[in-house]
Amino acid sequence: MSALPDVIVIGAGVIGLSAALALQAEGRRVVVLDREGPAAGASAGNAGAFAFTDILPLASPGILRKASKWLLDPLGPLSVPPAYALRIAPWMFRFWRACAPHRVAQSTAAQTALMDLSKALLEPFLERTGTLPMLRKDGNLQVYEGEAEFRASLAGWQARAGHGIDFHHMNAREMAEIQPGIAPRFTHGTFTPGWYSISDPKLYTLALAERFVAGGGRIDQAEARALRPVENGIEVTAGTTLRAGHVVLAAGAFSHRIARTLGERIPLETERGYNTTLPASAFDLRTQITFGGHGFVITRLSSGIRVGGAVELGGLDLPPNFGRSRAMLGKAKTFLPGLDARGGTEWMGFRPSLPDSLPVIGVARETPRVVYAFGHGHLGLTQSVGTARLVADLVAGRKPAIDLSPFSPRRF
Repeated sequence: MSALPDVIVIGAGVIGLSAALALQAEGRRVVVLDREGPAAGASAGNAGAFAFTDILPLASPGILRKASKWLLDPLGPLSVPPAYALRIAPWMFRFWRACAPHRVAQSTAAQTALMDLSKALLEPFLERTGTLPMLRKDGNLQVYEGEAEFRASLAGWQARAGHGIDFHHMNAREMAEIQPGIAPRFTHGTFTPGWYSISDPKLYTLALAERFVAGGGRIDQAEARALRPVENGIEVTAGTTLRAGHVVLAAGAFSHRIARTLGERIPLETERGYNTTLPASAFDLRTQITFGGHGFVITRLSSGIRVGGAVELGGLDLPPNFGRSRAMLGKAKTFLPGLDARGGTEWMGFRPSLPDSLPVIGVARETPRVVYAFGHGHLGLTQSVGTARLVADLVAGRKPAIDLSPFSPRRF
């Protein structure tokens, strides 16, 4: 690609590459920059779910009730390392404010709109990119320990029902028909058949990269450090200076550092996610299982059985605490007594999260030539195709497919 690109996309994760492909499909010359290369971050180590039914924000009254208990356990579903507690206090205050019922209702409506768009566009996108055979429709089973935990979940399911989401509550016998081998301590469950997954998130993201390059795109390994508006375009400082008509900032947990060079202060934080991927023979897993009371899921991938989740709000610089992944694996062994927990590979990655659980999708304050697309938290894969469409709309100057005011970078 000898001519200057029309668009530089910063970030070669699933959001950035999906956006690059959407822009390329509209005839634009696109270059992707990434500090490590394709699928090097959270796009590789996630649970592989297209969680379209997961419309309720993490910031909610329910999470506040659980948080005080969880925070007492350093290896529990939610933790803040003491070395990071003071630094994250302003973000936690914003999170607490976002848990107000009226704000939860607004976030749920916005999340639903983005989910509906993403689901509608998913299979056509997979067809165009040659990745449709990687899609699975095995559903998700949320399990509960006892009547009280199940009853506490019902308000959330009622909210989903109001948005037309299909689900089925089950007793232990009915759960065993879908997924044998769950410990009897889990007496209730809810199955959502509309929960899709990808056979392997890393292989999927790498397949998108290959498709992009085959279509004439270029992926450079370089760390973007600063953006500067110039006449008819944007300059990107990334070792050398690059220029394009537009820039899409989709650098995940590192995005806010780059946005700061445009004077933008976006309260992005990092949920450090942990998992262990076991050999495929470790368990006869037939659907994804969510242990919501313990903050983790178990997923069947083509690369093995992945046990992962939890939230550690610890930023980008602290060393990983793999005691968290081992704690989840120990629980998984108890919850699925037939699980062979040997031979796993541990991983830690950064999920970019905003305090109201919604991503930032919109243009920069200083120039509409910079489009932000980051902060999807646990839902980057799920919302990647919808976000790509919205990015293409913004770059083209079209009216976006959905109302973007709830996702504005200036809502904070």
